[in-house]
Amino acid sequence: MTNHVIYPGSFDPVTVGHLDILERACGLFERVTVLVAADGKAGLLPAAERVTLLRGAAGHLPQVAVEGFDGLLVEAVRRSGAGAVIRGIRTAGDYEHEWELAGVNALLAAEVEFIYFLARPALAAVSSTLVRDVIRHGGDLHRLVPANVAQAMAQRRKD
Repeated sequence: MTNHVIYPGSFDPVTVGHLDILERACGLFERVTVLVAADGKAGLLPAAERVTLLRGAAGHLPQVAVEGFDGLLVEAVRRSGAGAVIRGIRTAGDYEHEWELAGVNALLAAEVEFIYFLARPALAAVSSTLVRDVIRHGGDLHRLVPANVAQAMAQRRKD
């Protein structure tokens, strides 16, 4: 049985849905390491800021560590010694995407187990893409992102 899992993602920005998955994982595992991808997508926030915001959002969860990473996920998992990777699924489209990734990851690292959390129905529509759109149009974020993220985005608008 594993007591340490990895929760990877871009978290650009972290949403209440991400935080819900993280909190649920903390109820099942002793250690959760969140890996913030430093991928080259043209997103809203640089990786270092996403790491900082996630650390703030997860500050109430003592078993959570947040780190940036670059490269193949399965290699990062191997280096960490974690026993599994957790992923959230909001929609049928997410499921299809995760199914494809699972196939490739099984070829690259059959020993790495993937565990999927279904989004709570009330949070299934909340995505980082939607949140970025709300941010671009100056909308209210308080129901979509953790409080520290909403504050950071409000400050960015002022600057």
